Amino acid sequence: MATIVKRPSGKWQATVRKDGQSRSKSFLKRADAAKWARETELSADRGLLTPTLGVSASEMTLGEVLRKYRDNVTSEKRCADNESYAINGFLRKGSKLAKMKVSKLRSADFVRYRDQRIKTMKAATVVRELGWLQHALDVACEDWGQNLPQGNPVKSARRPKIDNRRERRLQQGEWQALLEAVNQARSPLMKPLLTLALATGMRRGELLSIQWKHVDLERRTVFLPQTKNGRARTVPLSPNAVAVLMDLPRGNDRCLPLSGNSVRLAFERLRQRAGVVDLTFHDIRHEAVSRFVESGLSLAQVQMISGHRDLRMLMRYTHLQTDDIVAKLADVEHA
Repeated sequence: MATIVKRPSGKWQATVRKDGQSRSKSFLKRADAAKWARETELSADRGLLTPTLGVSASEMTLGEVLRKYRDNVTSEKRCADNESYAINGFLRKGSKLAKMKVSKLRSADFVRYRDQRIKTMKAATVVRELGWLQHALDVACEDWGQNLPQGNPVKSARRPKIDNRRERRLQQGEWQALLEAVNQARSPLMKPLLTLALATGMRRGELLSIQWKHVDLERRTVFLPQTKNGRARTVPLSPNAVAVLMDLPRGNDRCLPLSGNSVRLAFERLRQRAGVVDLTFHDIRHEAVSRFVESGLSLAQVQMISGHRDLRMLMRYTHLQTDDIVAKLADVEHA
C-alpha cells in the first residue's frame, strides 16, 4: 500500500508498505512521488522489496539512523571527515540515545544530552552535534519513512549560546617555536600548511581543498570554488605563499592532500612540542587577518582576501596589537 504526504519541508514523501516492510523517498513534485510509488509497489508485488531497506519505524534505533546518515549523507558533505569522526564518537561511547528507537525519542532526551555535554565540551561543539542529530532525524523522517509522532525531538532542544570570540595573537617567539617543532613532524606537508595559513589567512578547510587546477602562479592567485560561507572567491598570494606552492610536489590533485582530522591531531602535537599554550589552528587566521590590517590594507581589501561576508564579522577576527595603536596615537599628538 502506498501513501503520499507533503512534509513540512515542502517535499512530497511517498511510502510503500508490504508484509511488514517499507520504503520511502521524498520528491520535489507530487507527480514524481506518485510515479516512484507505483514502480515500487510493482517491485513489492514481485517480491523485490529488499528487507534491508524495509526496517520499520518501531525497529530502527537512533544509532542505526546515524550509521545510515553517516554513510549516505555525511559522506557527501564538505565537512565529511569532521562530522563522520563526531558521529563515530557518539556511537562508540555507547550513548543511551543511540540504543533508543526513533519513535520513542522525545525532546527531553536531547535536553538531558545537551546539559551533560555542555559540562565538558565547548558550546560550539554541542551546537554542531545537535545540528547533525536534528538533520539526521529530518532525513530519516522525510526520505526513509521513519515515524516521529511528535515531530523532530531535537528541534525544540534549545541551543547553548556560543561566544567564541578570541583575541589570541602570536606572541614573541611562538611562531619560530612552531616552525622548529614542525621540522620534527612526520608529515612534510605541515610546514607548508602553516606557512600558507599565515600568508593567506585561509581557513583550514579551504587550505586543504586547494587544487592545482585552481592555482595560477603567474597571476599569483588561488581560486576557491567552495568556502564556508558558500561564496567562491579568488585569494591573492604573497611572494612567500607563491614560493611555498612552487616547492610542493604535484602527485595529487590537491596541493595539500591531508584530512582535517589528521591536521587537527598533528597541530596539537606541534603545539605541545613547541611549548605554545592556548593556540588553535584557527588563531593563525586571526593573526593573518590582523597583520593584513596592520600592514595598511583597507578593511574592504582584507575582506576580499579573508572572505568574510560583512565587516562586522571581519572585526571579530581583527585584533590589533595595543602597543602599535599606542605608538600611532603618540605620533598623532606630536605631529
